[in-house]
Amino acid sequence: MHLFKSVSHAILALGHAGIATCAKLLSGGTIIAFDQDAKELNVIRGGSILVEGNRIVSVSDVASPLDTPAGVEVVDCTDKIITPGFIDTHRHGWQTVFKTMGSNTTLAEYAMRYSALAARPLFTPDDLYISQLAGIYEALAAGVTTIVDHAHHTWTPDHSAAGLRASVDSGARVFWAYAFQNSSAEFRVPQQIAQWKELASKTSNLTELAIAYDYFTTNPDGADTLAVADLIKETKSLLTTHHVEGPLMLGNSPQDLHRAGVLDSSTPVVISHAAFLDVRGAALLRRTNQHISITPESEMHYGHLHPTSHLIMDQASLGVDTHMTFSSDVLTQARLWLQSVRYRIYQNTVDRFEVPAQNPFSVNQAFLLATRNGGLAVGRKDLGVISEGAKADLVVWEGRSPAMLGWTDPVAAVILHASVGDIVHVLVDGAFRKRNGRLVDDRYYDSVQDQFLEAARRIQAILKKTPLPSLEGNFLTGMPYGKVMQVDAKRGEGTGYGSSFV
Repeated sequence: MHLFKSVSHAILALGHAGIATCAKLLSGGTIIAFDQDAKELNVIRGGSILVEGNRIVSVSDVASPLDTPAGVEVVDCTDKIITPGFIDTHRHGWQTVFKTMGSNTTLAEYAMRYSALAARPLFTPDDLYISQLAGIYEALAAGVTTIVDHAHHTWTPDHSAAGLRASVDSGARVFWAYAFQNSSAEFRVPQQIAQWKELASKTSNLTELAIAYDYFTTNPDGADTLAVADLIKETKSLLTTHHVEGPLMLGNSPQDLHRAGVLDSSTPVVISHAAFLDVRGAALLRRTNQHISITPESEMHYGHLHPTSHLIMDQASLGVDTHMTFSSDVLTQARLWLQSVRYRIYQNTVDRFEVPAQNPFSVNQAFLLATRNGGLAVGRKDLGVISEGAKADLVVWEGRSPAMLGWTDPVAAVILHASVGDIVHVLVDGAFRKRNGRLVDDRYYDSVQDQFLEAARRIQAILKKTPLPSLEGNFLTGMPYGKVMQVDAKRGEGTGYGSSFV
């Protein structure tokens, strides 16, 4: 029996112990709610949230409303901040076993060493399952309750099924986007579409089958593209794609998607990175109400950057991307994006020998990118907000931690001062996934850790013996590699890079 099947059975046997979705009253906390009429954040101090089943029934400005039903579980949130769960609109969960292997990698090196194209020989379906599951648990612990997972590990039917099953078993809210790609002569896009339809019956109320496709530019009129476009139109399933331009020239622009007939519809489309998005693409996104996923740390780390993304934030959300190389939490992405946008816009003023008279980008806006905008990106107004009728995806933060002590603005406290270590509780769909600082059911997570470490050590050992690729000549798209200035943190000759400790 495959590991992912046996672990799935274990989860079913445990019944996700301790995570029943009985009615709960989160009482006495400061709530960062959302006013649906004003379309603005609304801070409620000393209030309460009543959760019944998987939805928020009421948001009150008192800690113990008189009309609270009998038998409700009361969760004391005094001195705590309650926010909606963070939404990550771009992630590759299956890569978790590569943790720390790519700390200094570039995008070109990633493509040849860690990408779906390069990594296939390293993974059994069992490896894939446990890597995906452990990665989602990492996200849940960090307050990420919804993930758009660009699952480009669809090398075989078994690998594909393993990634979906891990997503279902995780207890997170996952839009699992099956990547259609010609993985081998035996498993091409037509066979993958057939499997996608078969897998549609194996999702859950939290895991939704979505679609990933990256060949709208390189194969615009091919049979595969037309077949995937037809599937999108037929099923109305969320579509995600990588869009990276500039010298990388990897395509999948809004214009390319529009020509394929998949942008201007009721189907949610999430375009990850959108590096070098041009004005025509931005205009198309606004007209069709589709969104990009900015992954700040990824775009800084790999060097594809984000020169125009700050100009389209009204149609943007935040993502993490390859969490094996850096942070796995959306809070870090929001903080990095806030300060990098401030830097970019301030520089324009300072370069004119003028002193900035306003702050260009507020903590409120960064918070919305990490929460409500993610919900809008996936076509769900009931995600990423605390309001009556919204899904009960909630994060409770400790307001008396050393980092948070003394706050008065809860939005600023979370965006600028909190860390994932300040997260006390995480609820998804009304059920605790993290409680009192620990993932629910530690016994089960212990077994996940052991199985994950066995796979990670074996796969990392292979990579350690594999020489790094030689990046000379031209990139895959034909553009030349360029020398990069390396800076030194110590005096003397050399770059100061030092040794790699993998």
